Amino acid sequence: MSDFSSVAIQEFMQRELEFVSEATSATEVACRMAEKRIGCLVVQGEGSDADQQPIVGLVSETDLIRKVMAADQADATIPVAQFMSSPLRTIASHRPMLDASHAMEQHGIRHLCVAEGEEIVGLISIRDLVRFFVYAESGPIRELDNVYRPLSVLMQRSIETIDGAVPVQQAAQQMAGKKVGALLVQQDGELKGIVTERDLVQKVLAEEEDANQLTVKAVMNHPLIDIDINRTIHDASDLMADKWIRHLPVTENRKIVGILSVRDLIRMIALRDRPRFLRQK
Repeated sequence: MSDFSSVAIQEFMQRELEFVSEATSATEVACRMAEKRIGCLVVQGEGSDADQQPIVGLVSETDLIRKVMAADQADATIPVAQFMSSPLRTIASHRPMLDASHAMEQHGIRHLCVAEGEEIVGLISIRDLVRFFVYAESGPIRELDNVYRPLSVLMQRSIETIDGAVPVQQAAQQMAGKKVGALLVQQDGELKGIVTERDLVQKVLAEEEDANQLTVKAVMNHPLIDIDINRTIHDASDLMADKWIRHLPVTENRKIVGILSVRDLIRMIALRDRPRFLRQK
């Protein structure tokens, strides 16, 4: 376990960052995320030298949904400075990947800026953690290979749903209120699709659609991509990566019994390692 727990963030972090200025509008942020197929941008403040502009925050799909679209008077022209996540949360590049997992779990976030001294040198995301933990040759995830139906241990059994006929504005508000990133969509009493933060960012904000007029049915993903409860954690991770999704409904005998998110894949690691983390803080 010692080798597993000592792997440093710098070995898995993303070194190529995507920047926006703090004056960039919500619509422009959504367009950039859609274009680059990413869920987070680094925000730079004002500076006389373009190469020396300070990094002042991060902006994510969650920020766009909870702080812009879900607002009663949503205004997609507001600058990112008004809804970005700030002050900036950072972690040193030499710290172990386990510590990044704890920081994300503690603050309910999916991204951390990585620092070397005073300089921001990269970004570590929840997907980077999954890439390391799920495919590591040892550690808690590997130990679950011998557990019967490990997806049943990790998935969330409480499922948030929404009717396909309601406006996407309501979906954004429900996501914000429940602090979830996806809702299963009901039509005629059946679960027919799923709508996610990414759908609302790319299909509504980036396209400058009216969130009060467009329905959830128009932007949901269908048919559902799901996974059987008897499959492995690696199967779930591979399917999420292949389909570029963060949420998977889990089925048993073809009936949806839970939902699995990228964060669920590694949440147990932070919980199991908490005693060590607290001792070293």
